[in-house]
Amino acid sequence: MERWATFDCYGTLVDWRAGIGGQLARLFGDERAPGLLEAYYRLEPAAQADGALPYREVLAVTLRGVAAEAGLAVPAGEEDALGRSLPGWPVFPDVATSLQEARSRGWRLAILSNCDRDLIEASIDAIGVPFDHVVAASEIGSYKPAPRHWEAFAEQTGVGPGGHVHVAQSAFHDIATAASLGLPSVWINRLGEPPGPPCSRELPDLAGLADVLDELAPA
Repeated sequence: MERWATFDCYGTLVDWRAGIGGQLARLFGDERAPGLLEAYYRLEPAAQADGALPYREVLAVTLRGVAAEAGLAVPAGEEDALGRSLPGWPVFPDVATSLQEARSRGWRLAILSNCDRDLIEASIDAIGVPFDHVVAASEIGSYKPAPRHWEAFAEQTGVGPGGHVHVAQSAFHDIATAASLGLPSVWINRLGEPPGPPCSRELPDLAGLADVLDELAPA
């Protein structure tokens, strides 16, 4: 039986907060950046709600909203600053080794991402570990936490029960939906958040992930 580990990318594999926070600091100053980042996190789901906007536009719309809420304006020519910067967002240092270890044990790897295909491919290049499949929001017209990513993944790969574990940092976008689908999940609690939706396992980062995957779906 094939075993698949699916991953959220931004926040789990790529440091989303560092990427967006760095741009907010550049545009609006270091002192404002932390508060603006929290506002971004709060406002982005509204821009994703109907699944109609490409992720580049979600980034731009949310950036404008964050600035407006703070009484600021996005500088001229910087409207696409977040989308333009995304390919350079840093990969967490634990990622490559952990993914390589999972692959060495026979796990197939996939990404389920709220992103455009070309942007996620740039991040995969930065990660430096091959993935066997990608489900991108731009290709299915839906954003997590809606379940369409998981449905499309099952349709496209034919993966059956018992051979699929989902790995993610976001309780809102990923872990809650995995729980509602009855799917085993590993919550990568990088931010030390309090317990939220039920998950199968919790880790502070990806170190030791391969062992946990093998526990949840033995070979």
